[in-house]
Amino acid sequence: MNGPQTGAQQSTDDAPSRRGVFVGPRRLMSCRHRLHLDTTFPQLVAGATEDSGVKQRRDAAMAQRSSVRDLIGAVVGGRSISREGSWSTRSAATMQAFADGESHIWDAVLPSESDTGREGVAELLIRDHERGGYIPVIVVNHKVTDPRSDPTILEGAAITSDLYVWAPATDPLRKVRSQPRDQMRLAHIYRMLQRHGLASPALLGGAIGYGADCILVHDLGPLLDEYDRRYADRITVARGEIETEPSQVPECRSCPWWPRCQSWLAERHDVSLVAIGSRAEVLREEGVRTIDDLARWNGPAPEKWQHGPFEDTVLTARAWLAGASLVRRVEHVTVPRADIEVDVDLESFQEHGAYLWGALLNDVAAETSKYHPFVTWEPLPTHDEARSFAEFWTWLMRIRADAVKQGKTFAAYCYSRAAEDKWLLDSARRFAGAPGVPTVEQIRAFINSPEWVDIYQVVSDQFVCPNGKGLKKIAPVAGFGWRDAEAGGEASMAWYREAVGYEGEPDTTQRTRILAYNEDDVLATKALREWMSGPADTAVPFVDDLSAPYLSSNPA
Repeated sequence: MNGPQTGAQQSTDDAPSRRGVFVGPRRLMSCRHRLHLDTTFPQLVAGATEDSGVKQRRDAAMAQRSSVRDLIGAVVGGRSISREGSWSTRSAATMQAFADGESHIWDAVLPSESDTGREGVAELLIRDHERGGYIPVIVVNHKVTDPRSDPTILEGAAITSDLYVWAPATDPLRKVRSQPRDQMRLAHIYRMLQRHGLASPALLGGAIGYGADCILVHDLGPLLDEYDRRYADRITVARGEIETEPSQVPECRSCPWWPRCQSWLAERHDVSLVAIGSRAEVLREEGVRTIDDLARWNGPAPEKWQHGPFEDTVLTARAWLAGASLVRRVEHVTVPRADIEVDVDLESFQEHGAYLWGALLNDVAAETSKYHPFVTWEPLPTHDEARSFAEFWTWLMRIRADAVKQGKTFAAYCYSRAAEDKWLLDSARRFAGAPGVPTVEQIRAFINSPEWVDIYQVVSDQFVCPNGKGLKKIAPVAGFGWRDAEAGGEASMAWYREAVGYEGEPDTTQRTRILAYNEDDVLATKALREWMSGPADTAVPFVDDLSAPYLSSNPA
């Protein structure tokens, strides 16, 4: 999105004054310290290279907004505010659309508020013909609802509206997928509409998510107090009226300020290095500010702790202080093994589909391994995905059946099964009836069997992982390294766009790169489980060894 909406910026009308700082709604759920740094020292990151993942998500969001505007606008019409021109020109055009009583206003830019510091845009404003005013609707590139398992029970059902006619009603087929960022953004736009007497008294807002099959309706009334509190805090930070300190949050991994903050946190042994985000907030309320404080904790978990086994967090602190990449929970590490083993990894593109199923076939006795890719290079979405998926499934079931015929055991492995399970089931649903595509029941029978092994879960059960449990974090401990220094899920998304020619001619070198990356992922899974079957017992310290020095300490 163009204009000041992308972050807090200094007003050209009042450049010398921090009172001229404006804050958009996307700042409400993001890092407070980053907001402080961005508004205080903007010149220090002015030339920083944008994180590739952030760029991809922004480009995908822009494409989603354009697609939805074209889809709905072709039916309902309305006035579209040009995305060219200055902020003030666009906001003036929006105000004129209000004055003209337009029923639908696309890409609306609301006038920046020099006193409150608010600025904001809305992909769509729908006129409330019954009550007056306008209802804000945002377009996002993530899911906003999930299917409901029992549509006969209305309790917990979402409120949705048709895309083309605003008519909120209980939707027994859907439930709300929690998206606090969306809610805060709608509350922000509502407050800006309210300033001009243009907010519908219905106190409703809407979100169109990935798939664009409905408008999820949000009741904004219960959100406004939380919004007001958050906004008051963020604008105070942006104006330099209160101090902030670094604290590690998920946003840090794509933030240009992270090297600076990481150094500051490491020097102070800040607890957020091992207890990220809201975990650190809970611990600070208990007086635990450093990793050393956490390592000495011997009492029960804090009353407000809702982040998994608290003892694991304490052990992570002790491991960090000891410099241990992994810590064994068990005296002897085990992993399910078989005569015929297949390591599986998929590559998907956003929510459009799974274009590659990579499989590494291993005959343990013969000590042989061979990589098999099942892929479509037609740009997703495409029905050719059904072919590649069916070929993968048919091949996997044939390998399994052949093992049984030979009296051999069989196991298939993945790392963090959530993605594989999702796309196995989703592919079976979307391509039901296509040649070779299994039924949902067949998929469920396989993924619920002991022959489908999640190495991520095996690692989680037997190790404490101070640096994270991702495959890229764990496999190097087993001595594995990726051939491509840029290998990663977000990088592969960019490679895929070039490989299939989303912006031009297909680049076959990127196809080769993706296949090598996928092959390395399955090789990494194999290397990890083989290492767990052997050297792990002696290479990784046992949890009792790290706990012993702290057992006589007093509880925090």
